[in-house]
Amino acid sequence: MNAPAPSLEPAGLPENAFRELAPGEGYAPVVPAAAAPPEVTLRSVLQGVGWAVVFSAAATYIALKLGQGIESAIPIAILAVGASALLARAARSRRASSLLENVNVLAIGATSGIIAGGSVFTMPAVFILGLEGRSSFFQIMLVPLLGAFLGVFFLAPFRRYFTRDLHGKLPFPEARATTEILVAGNRGGQGALVLTWSAGVAAVFDFVGPSMKGWADTFSTGAIGALSAFTERTRAVFTMNTSAAIFGLGYIMGLDYAAIILAGSMVSFFALIPLFGWLGPHVAGAIAPATAPLASLGADQIFRLYVQPIGVGGIFAAGVLSILKMSPVIGRAARQALGEVLRLARGGAAVGEERTERSLPMAAILGGIAATGLAIFLYFRFSVLAGEPRATSTAAVAVLLTLGISFLFTAVSAWAIAMISITPVSGMTLTTLIVTAVALSALGLSGQSGMIQTLLIGGVVCTALSMSGSLVTQYKIGYWLGATPRRIEVSNLLGSVVASAATTAVIFLMARVYGFSPGPAHLNPLPAPQPNAMAAVLRGVMGAGGAPWFLYAVGAVFAVATELCGVSGLAFALGMYLPMDLNSPLVVGAGVAWLLRRSSKDAALAGARHEKGTLIASGFIAGGALVGVLAALLRFLEDQLHRPLIPDLTRAPGIGPFLESWGNWLGLGAFLALTAWVYGVSRRAAPEPPAGAPGPGRW
Repeated sequence: MNAPAPSLEPAGLPENAFRELAPGEGYAPVVPAAAAPPEVTLRSVLQGVGWAVVFSAAATYIALKLGQGIESAIPIAILAVGASALLARAARSRRASSLLENVNVLAIGATSGIIAGGSVFTMPAVFILGLEGRSSFFQIMLVPLLGAFLGVFFLAPFRRYFTRDLHGKLPFPEARATTEILVAGNRGGQGALVLTWSAGVAAVFDFVGPSMKGWADTFSTGAIGALSAFTERTRAVFTMNTSAAIFGLGYIMGLDYAAIILAGSMVSFFALIPLFGWLGPHVAGAIAPATAPLASLGADQIFRLYVQPIGVGGIFAAGVLSILKMSPVIGRAARQALGEVLRLARGGAAVGEERTERSLPMAAILGGIAATGLAIFLYFRFSVLAGEPRATSTAAVAVLLTLGISFLFTAVSAWAIAMISITPVSGMTLTTLIVTAVALSALGLSGQSGMIQTLLIGGVVCTALSMSGSLVTQYKIGYWLGATPRRIEVSNLLGSVVASAATTAVIFLMARVYGFSPGPAHLNPLPAPQPNAMAAVLRGVMGAGGAPWFLYAVGAVFAVATELCGVSGLAFALGMYLPMDLNSPLVVGAGVAWLLRRSSKDAALAGARHEKGTLIASGFIAGGALVGVLAALLRFLEDQLHRPLIPDLTRAPGIGPFLESWGNWLGLGAFLALTAWVYGVSRRAAPEPPAGAPGPGRW
């Protein structure tokens, strides 16, 4: 008697999807292992490539402006579901994309956030350090691409450990949210509609404000005449960016982390900077790294020269603490990977292996690691170090450092994502740069050659860590839904090529139009906080001036002290390092999310309101970021065509003088009005029908 064919009706997540399994209990995914629905199709590949390009541009811009990476998985999941339904309706097709086709869209498209997070946190330092003459578009593109490949190959042996062995023991918050979105694909694309119009609102808001100068893009108490004497005396200034994109980022981040980051900013801007300012009249000469007397420095100069290095030290120490806390995980995962190698070496490969357990063969994984390592060696030896003494031995040491540190931190990054959906990539990359710089300096490599070599190693490691954090999320989504792991891995490799090219193109565009550090050609550069931190570390360790080790040590004390208080040292140190205007609006967005969660005693109603706000905030991030890229492109064309393309409202007859005088207050008012509008619109949301209610949809 033949077994019945698997049902084609959509299924919800099993009851045991999020809890630990009882002894002898197994987990059956939404799409059974015996089924063979379409996964990798032409339309899923094309859609995934399209979102990879769009979100690479958006994530690159937002990271350069805010110092924060954006996770593209949730927006892409929403768009994949909505786009497939809309395209099917437009083409009068009988079938929308299957559940696993949307997983493939996600696997390709989500590489955008991975590559941007790995490349943008390091590669702009090439321009900050003036090393662009020693590199090229292809060389900078190659760094995140090789790092992404390493991330896939290093995490693959850990897949069963994180998805199956730890089932129900780790929350996987982002993976769970994305899975719920994909399973609820029978909503008819309403989430995609909200995401689209909210992105449009943010695009108009951020274009009229910063680009057209309709209001100040940053509210500052330093621009208030009545407070000028106080500001001059104390050097204490409160600033707040009025961007819709930053508001959205704060909403998604949540109040806990936003508050910790703002606390770090308060220590920097309301304690340390005023302290240096108070000491100024009592110190006669200049204090390194400054070349002018302390009393002559403004608040911005004190922050850049003295306070930001303290933040760098804090980020470094917090990264080290993260590794120490997760060292047992590294050991367990390494033993798991070794067990996989031994099992396959004995011939226990994929005999009778189910579809949902088929991943890249261990031979392919080990071969991929070897091939990527060889490519890195050839790149370092014959491109970066060509003409240097002992180039071969130095390149070999650089490759060993790259592979060793990447493997060591892979499990840390994956574990952090599985726990809280946040991974300390910045701190671990700074740790990598310092360790690498010291090691290469001991080999006699210094100056520009040493800086660029160290930076490229950091770029590869940073992207590998970003990839491992994202891939573990996709593995878990695939485990819950029943996707084939091998197809997820291959799709990530494909998406990495597209995302690397798009991200590098945007970096070059931003370097040309805005720049990443102050100079005659770029008076108001993009903040690019992480690349500037990387550049500061390299100048200190490999430059002629020496590193401000004392300031780094002070920052390390702050990080350790906050960890002892049970607070995230990484979030606090990041707040100390980033400008306050980028941190203060995060709390406003997070506060709106907190209020919506508590806006009703009816849990379903409050949840619906918060979910509506989440969609709007995601749209704000995407829309604000994309309009930033558009504005940069228009500025570039203005420079080439020698004609204005973006209207300057401060020069408009009648309203220009008014905007010049009141732009500071107008920016604050516009931002608060936007905040109130988001809260009001979200409060009108209603709960969705019960999860068991029938509705259209397919795998």
